[in-house]
Amino acid sequence: MAARPGRYRDSAEHVTAQHVRGNPIPVLVWSNSYDLRLEVPVAHQASPCGARLGTLSSSSRHPTTPRRRRDSPPRGADPDSVHLRAMDSELGAPLVLLVLLVLPPLCAPWPVGDDEAAVARSAFPMDGDVAWVVQVSDLHISAYHPDRADDLASLLGPALRAIRPHLLLVTGDITDAKNRRRTTSRQDEKEWITYKSAIDAIVGRSGIDKSRIFDIRGNHDTYGVPYRGGELDFFSTYSVNSQLDRSSIISSILLQGDRNYLFLGIDDTMSVGIRYPANLFGHPTDKRIEAVNSELQYWSNHSNVPITKVVYGHFPMSFTTSSENGQRYESIFAKQSVSAYLCGHLHAKVSKQLWRFHEMRAPTQEHKSSFWEWELGDWKESRLMRILAIDGGAVSFIDHTLKQAFQTSILITYPTDSRSMNTLQSINWSLRNDINVLVFSNQVIRNVSARVFDSHNEFKIVEEIPLQLVARLSVHKPLFHAKWNAESYRSPSPTRYWLQVFVLDSQGGKTSSERRPFSVEGNVSIQSRPLLNYLIFEIQWEDMYGVLLWSNLAFIIALLVAPKLLYLFIKRSLLYQRWTVSTLSSPVQQRKAYFWLVWFLMEGARSRSTWFSLLMYVIWLIGMPWFWGHATSEKGEIARMHLSGWSMPSLSKDLTWNKQSSPDVLVITLPFLYLVVAPVVVLIYSLFAEKAVACLRHSTRTEDRVNTTNANTESGYLLPGAPGPGSLANLSDKILSVVIKFCGGWTRRVLLLLCCIIAGIHLKLSSRLMSAYGAKPVAFSPPLTWMPLLLLSATAYRTMLTGSPHIRAANY
Repeated sequence: MAARPGRYRDSAEHVTAQHVRGNPIPVLVWSNSYDLRLEVPVAHQASPCGARLGTLSSSSRHPTTPRRRRDSPPRGADPDSVHLRAMDSELGAPLVLLVLLVLPPLCAPWPVGDDEAAVARSAFPMDGDVAWVVQVSDLHISAYHPDRADDLASLLGPALRAIRPHLLLVTGDITDAKNRRRTTSRQDEKEWITYKSAIDAIVGRSGIDKSRIFDIRGNHDTYGVPYRGGELDFFSTYSVNSQLDRSSIISSILLQGDRNYLFLGIDDTMSVGIRYPANLFGHPTDKRIEAVNSELQYWSNHSNVPITKVVYGHFPMSFTTSSENGQRYESIFAKQSVSAYLCGHLHAKVSKQLWRFHEMRAPTQEHKSSFWEWELGDWKESRLMRILAIDGGAVSFIDHTLKQAFQTSILITYPTDSRSMNTLQSINWSLRNDINVLVFSNQVIRNVSARVFDSHNEFKIVEEIPLQLVARLSVHKPLFHAKWNAESYRSPSPTRYWLQVFVLDSQGGKTSSERRPFSVEGNVSIQSRPLLNYLIFEIQWEDMYGVLLWSNLAFIIALLVAPKLLYLFIKRSLLYQRWTVSTLSSPVQQRKAYFWLVWFLMEGARSRSTWFSLLMYVIWLIGMPWFWGHATSEKGEIARMHLSGWSMPSLSKDLTWNKQSSPDVLVITLPFLYLVVAPVVVLIYSLFAEKAVACLRHSTRTEDRVNTTNANTESGYLLPGAPGPGSLANLSDKILSVVIKFCGGWTRRVLLLLCCIIAGIHLKLSSRLMSAYGAKPVAFSPPLTWMPLLLLSATAYRTMLTGSPHIRAANY
């Protein structure tokens, strides 16, 4: 028996084979750099030791080394017959001994970046040209919610026994990695042990080969993981991929039959796992994008039969950043004729139908290229499962909610839904006179029929077609097929004809599929989506972060700089003062709206110390750290959070700081800027403007009175409810007088109430960050936790009306 698939790092003798349903099928794992046909994960670049190991070296760097062609890996070869050429020579043993002595110092662990382009290839046989896989996402296995793992075994396991998929794809967020109150994140090994036990139970109940289960990381799986392969990286220990030594960043899975179907899995999580909440986006690198492009191109060039490509990952394209040089996956997928991209991450609470049609034209292409992006809701709360099928290159799917035992499921594999499923159009498009339907059930199916409806004729039945089971002796395949005349259903409208399938089982149970439109020409009808779907799934949030961020900062800077420049321009003339006094003395009806705006801006900019403090604070927020905290683990190194991301201490000798988690920090920066900083600036301006209005009104009435008695009397006029001169005999009356003076009139009281509300929002945001990144480092970070409160308190005190109105006006 061949060995279990192994992990290849430094050993040149590791050769294994994959068992697929009892048959040893070689797992084709090779590299664009290495010429050995070893069944190992390989990278699209040479390792640090590759350049000195002869046959393990990169062919691009050592062209003189004899080798076979990289593009012709042996298919079906016995792994035990693969040997290193050096072992066949007479000096094989001494050479191997020398290599073993030299290997350790040469092959010391290298940075994680060297594995960013690693690809692990696997191959499985299939019967015919129809294949189907099952996808689940966002499991969020939690120590506080054991039902999530229990339902995986009790509901998903039996469902897989009925479906019998070629593959099971788990697309990230395997564990929840949060505490009971969901205020902080940490990796819990018990959750990973629970996941491993649930997968073992699924294998036992469904009969699926464990080698056909592929899982990838999600952002929750990297919360608080300082580096991959470390003590807290439990994915590298308990995931299915790690158990089968498929630890590469990219998983390349080939289903081989009459056609080839390629499933390419990409792990785009952070290499440094920032803790919640600033870990939200996928972060591809240039090397990884190039590796994906190379892998897709390789199979386009070396597949002897037509090939259909499907890519899966955790993050939607809207929550995937560009690489260092601005590359993105969308152009690669379109150029390489990818049919669909499968993802998770956003959960069903947002929407159960987050689908997006990407269409673009490359500069070198005459025709537009396109692919579908289909997000799957979560298992966490919704218990969603997707069955995806490929029928002769046409991709279709159906989503199920497994809140109870799996029932009969109908998936029309051809023709596909013209609203939301890909039918790769081309110049050589040809009609298929087929109706194909997959029926998954625990019961024996007695009858399957399809009905065609015409939406232009009140959805009357055009044709009813019986379908027959496609008999296969080698494997069970629940495929039902019928022939029809596709020419009869040609139409310029992709939604004119609709198809529905009806099923009768041996127990008398009747099941019908959802009625859906189709187009035999392969036309696509893009339906309008709700606004929330558009905002979440179709806007590139990396770019939107920049727009929201700099528009807010531009507003604050303009609010600070423009009034100050205007004030400096006119401060030596009496024009502004005369205009304000005349306007204030006029009836209220004659005061225009622009007067109050100019008044608000000018009076807010006249306080030198407060204005300068605000300006310095905004400049600090733009270029300096906001706060310090434990970014990667509860007891890890202290990192600094900037507007552009987390600044992590580097392990190199120069003690540099590496920026991480941009634009993930938007969940911290945008609420703080929009709900705290901008309101603080507006409220400070408003308080100064309110004080100036009160002073001018009061001074016009007390111009000829300067003695203390008259001043106190007029203070009572200015401050309604103020006690008279004789009522301040005791301490309580003095305190009451101070409170009344501080609160002022109704306008000031409203502004102070708003200050309290903003202070409460600020304290709530700060407390969340203290829970997430450590109470002490965050609490002792003045820019975040102290400055907004200090600025509001100082302004409220400075704008309190005390003393003679003439003195107040002069001081102001």
